[in-house]
Amino acid sequence: MPRGDGRLTHDLLPGERGPQDACGVFGLWVHGEDVAKLCYYGLYALQHRGQESAGIATSDGRRLLVYKDMGLVSQVFDERSLASLTGHIAVGHCRYSTTGGSTWENAQPTLGGHSGFTVALAHNGNLTNSIQLREHVMERAEQGFDVHAGELRRGNTTDTALVTALLVDDPSKTIEERALEVLPLLRGAFSVVFMDEHTLYAARDPQGVRPLVLGRLDRGWVVASETAALDIVGAAFIREVEPGELVAIDEDGLRSRHWASPQPKGCVFEHVYLARPDTTINGRVVHEARVEMGRTLAREHTVEADLVIPTPESGTPAAIGYAQESGIPYGQGLVKNAYVGRTFIQPNQTIRQLGIRLKLNPLREVIHGKRLVVVDDSIVRGNTQRALVRMLREAGAAEVHVRISSPPVRWPCFYGIDFATRAELIATGLDVEEVCRSIDADSLGYISEDGMVAATHQDRAALCTACFTGDYPIPLPSEDRLGKSLLEMQLPVEIVSG
Repeated sequence: MPRGDGRLTHDLLPGERGPQDACGVFGLWVHGEDVAKLCYYGLYALQHRGQESAGIATSDGRRLLVYKDMGLVSQVFDERSLASLTGHIAVGHCRYSTTGGSTWENAQPTLGGHSGFTVALAHNGNLTNSIQLREHVMERAEQGFDVHAGELRRGNTTDTALVTALLVDDPSKTIEERALEVLPLLRGAFSVVFMDEHTLYAARDPQGVRPLVLGRLDRGWVVASETAALDIVGAAFIREVEPGELVAIDEDGLRSRHWASPQPKGCVFEHVYLARPDTTINGRVVHEARVEMGRTLAREHTVEADLVIPTPESGTPAAIGYAQESGIPYGQGLVKNAYVGRTFIQPNQTIRQLGIRLKLNPLREVIHGKRLVVVDDSIVRGNTQRALVRMLREAGAAEVHVRISSPPVRWPCFYGIDFATRAELIATGLDVEEVCRSIDADSLGYISEDGMVAATHQDRAALCTACFTGDYPIPLPSEDRLGKSLLEMQLPVEIVSG
């Protein structure tokens, strides 16, 4: 129902019909704690994974409440909104869209329900068979199943809404029974956390592309996209949710079922960029992996220089490693504006022309006359690096040598990272020397694929490197069935009207 501040929330009791992405998901089942605030802090720790919208759903065992809006976690929630979310179960989400536009209707958790229970679901990843799932939803509707009892009729155009609709379309089955039928239908990357009035669930695709971890509190359990979110709420890390596993947590404790055989293909870009540096993935602290990538870069691409500087903050660990291995002093040559994130105030033309200066500003006294090694995590379109090199030269840098702690990005990701199309990726059409000339650097060096993989301490066979190699571990449909906006077209009237 509408709130006085203009935000919207839904209070869904059993029987009512209420109503993506490198995202962050968080869930907890715990008695005697303020679950909404714990969920808020968990999402705050995951804010780097999505800045478009945020939401939290809670249950006290009788009714399920949800509050969500566009913006950062700190913009969406305040003391009043968190106080309204009572109970002992919570699911939260911060969104970066890869399927469906960045709109309020597409914010998560998504909701669905019938006379037996209500469901709130949060999803990190991206499904590659969304069109097939949509066709399945329409088939279920023709067979008399109640697929419209959710957010599809309210304009939600995400793959997450399709999954939610399928979970609740058969009142004769429990959510757990239905989950074990629906999960095998999904293709692509998904780490999902969902709940009804009594139980918290978590599931991961058979490849385990996106991370999902399990933690323990004194009086309950936590699931989160990263271990850093466990740390912030004081939960002890127990283990990763396994690929192909469904975990359920309720009054009787934790139980687990494998609905598919694990075929691990964790995203290597989590180690390079996506995850927080203080997160641990498969026993390897991300910061340590990135420092080692920098050391490898220094061995693979040596250069005579006076100073190693990072592109803050993503290039910092690798720059530290490069300086350690090369013996070139490490320094801070760029200052980042910590408050430049998602903004609802669009810059005018004058500010837009300043480009990267809105986020980064050079320390002229530090870099003037110096031969610089500038370390960053990746080059996608090349626009940022081109502007950065220009800015450093204008500030007096004698030479600018760019070093990248990942191989050239030549292929788009269809598993939850909204990269550019292949035609927009600078490394698709240019070799390293041509990219170097394009960004006007004195030299350019990318880490080798072998060096990157070795730094993660993971088995190469258990990693997805598709954005670098084009080797997609999960088969893709035809090109006309892929894309962020495929689900924007309207569903048939009989589906949305019920």
